[in-house]
Amino acid sequence: MKPRSHKQEAQVIVYDADRIQQPGPELFDAAHWEARSAVAGQAVGRGRTLLLETEYGPAVLRQYLRGGWPARLSRDLYLFTGYQRSRPLAEFRMLAGLSDMGLPVPAPLAALCARQGLRYRGWLLLERILQVVPLADLIMERADDDSLWRRCGAVIRRFHAAGVVHADLNARNILVGQGPAVHLVDFDRARLAANDAAAFRANLARLRRSLEKLWPAPLRDRLEGCWKHLEGGYAQADGDG
Repeated sequence: MKPRSHKQEAQVIVYDADRIQQPGPELFDAAHWEARSAVAGQAVGRGRTLLLETEYGPAVLRQYLRGGWPARLSRDLYLFTGYQRSRPLAEFRMLAGLSDMGLPVPAPLAALCARQGLRYRGWLLLERILQVVPLADLIMERADDDSLWRRCGAVIRRFHAAGVVHADLNARNILVGQGPAVHLVDFDRARLAANDAAAFRANLARLRRSLEKLWPAPLRDRLEGCWKHLEGGYAQADGDG
């Protein structure tokens, strides 16, 4: 990966120069991709996330949008405190670094911070991981798959060993592929904090709350066993490291 940046007027684009040679704001314009019949679908979640088929490969285009009470003030405008501190550029840098470390994340393609006075709007274009399903959608059919839960724990431990604190580790941000592959996604507001045991415990506690909320009532008796297997995979990876 070869991160580069391009500034034009009040907009800054960061991009992977190994894959994109001439980045422009059209990369982040839904109408641009719709006109090229490149929109393959739309992901469920807060705001609009487009699934694209691009010349750079399958991709995801996500606009940064607010939820909760801040959305009453503005859905898509954030306080500007510098381009490099903006959420899209920060997440691009985080994903670029994690990709270079060989961690299972989607590789970033480009990010845009578009300043408007004291505020900005942001977008992120990233690689789309194919043939994966959120862990949240597999609970019913994979509650008895002990190896799956151990793999999830082991992958989380790899990120913690690298000092990564995920800001929203939940069952929808863990993607399970065919075979042994497990990926983590959504690194908005993630940070690096080596050996921050309290932060890592908080990550796991957040994931546990997510699973408790999503767990099907008929399988309630399996929750504790699955969680113990996840913790076992986490501890095993810790011992291996």
